[in-house]
Amino acid sequence: MAAYPVLYSFRRCPYAMRARLALNVSQQVCELREVVLRDKPQEMLDSSPKGTVPVLVKVDGFVLEESLDIMMWALKQQDPENWLRSDLEQMAHLQALVAECDSTFKYHLDRYKYAQRYENTNAQEHRSEGSKFLAKLNGQLGETPYLCDQRRSWADMAIAPFVRQFANTDRRWFDAQPWPNLQAWLTEFLDSDLFQQIMGKYPQWKSGEVGPLFPSV
Repeated sequence: MAAYPVLYSFRRCPYAMRARLALNVSQQVCELREVVLRDKPQEMLDSSPKGTVPVLVKVDGFVLEESLDIMMWALKQQDPENWLRSDLEQMAHLQALVAECDSTFKYHLDRYKYAQRYENTNAQEHRSEGSKFLAKLNGQLGETPYLCDQRRSWADMAIAPFVRQFANTDRRWFDAQPWPNLQAWLTEFLDSDLFQQIMGKYPQWKSGEVGPLFPSV
């Protein structure tokens, strides 16, 4: 039996980022296997034929192949910052925000950032549509410092990597928008020790190698 779970990850993938954020804060140590998406290891594909990261293979062989499942698993082991909320209404609110991020917002983000991949796609139209979600977040962040209350939650960490990706598509444009609360929230996230800790660079994992431990112990 493996000593640690195995995490297949890709540094810049926002889905993998959210998984690493939860694993880091909960100190759930894994063997990290950095993947190059154009050269996916067969071991990852054997564990998860869908071929996308992140994938977590637990020590008992059970596979978690969705980023939110990995987040929830890690936080249920240990949640030192109380990212999960015991209040059912708060959790429902956060789940709705993350669901909107992962569906409508992600749809427009992809077609804004990668318009050349989609036929007959106008990037500016998708930027405009995606901005509706960002304006909604800005409004929420005008009421509370984070998306739920006075402290960061799993939803802040699940959504922030995607807002980062949207912002970096045209940072000058993003910074010029009337979203001061969202911009401050994103800056705090990017400057945080937690974000810096999960963005270390690792070489591509090769079959037969033992990957580094993450978070480091």
